[in-house]
Amino acid sequence: MQTDLACSRLRELILDGVYPPGSRLTETEVAATLHTSRTPVREALRALAADGLVRPAGRGVVVVALEEGDLDEAYQVRAALEALTAELAAVRQREGRIAPADLRELHDVAARTATATAEGRLTDAVPLNRRFHRTIAELAANALALRTLERVWDQIQVSTLRSLAPPARHAHVSAQHEDLLAAITGGRPEEAAAIARAHVLDTRVTTMKEGRP
Repeated sequence: MQTDLACSRLRELILDGVYPPGSRLTETEVAATLHTSRTPVREALRALAADGLVRPAGRGVVVVALEEGDLDEAYQVRAALEALTAELAAVRQREGRIAPADLRELHDVAARTATATAEGRLTDAVPLNRRFHRTIAELAANALALRTLERVWDQIQVSTLRSLAPPARHAHVSAQHEDLLAAITGGRPEEAAAIARAHVLDTRVTTMKEGRP
């Protein structure tokens, strides 16, 4: 239990940029920050290393950012998996297997994401954007796809936190989300998959042009 809590909290600190790429972490330092013993921290660091978020460095670890080629590959995998989950969600909606309350939650997250990005509240927008895509993956009901996406999302988020930052992207991202919502709500699998794939690849192009922070 302590290991799970330590891993979850440390993952949050990395994803939020408290420990940006290149940060060197030691068991002692992290244990002090998390107010726990070194044993759960040691196990947490091993788990995060297995997920590709940190790598061993001397007596500690270093937070890892994907190189450009690896980041491009991560986006390709994300695009394929999000196309799959959007397709599966639309199929389940067409077959009446998605509860209305769950669909309303997806619409609510999309609206909150659009508002946060339009107002320039990127600290709120980034996790909301991820929650939007995660909710679609949950509606797809494919546990393996969701687990794999979680790892890919983590690696991408550590490597770049500003895919929503350019002002010109705000309306564009929100419009793509609305199109994706419409396709899933309407039970149109092929359309949902195409929109999801295009959305991720579009984000990839913008990220590569902007460069990583």
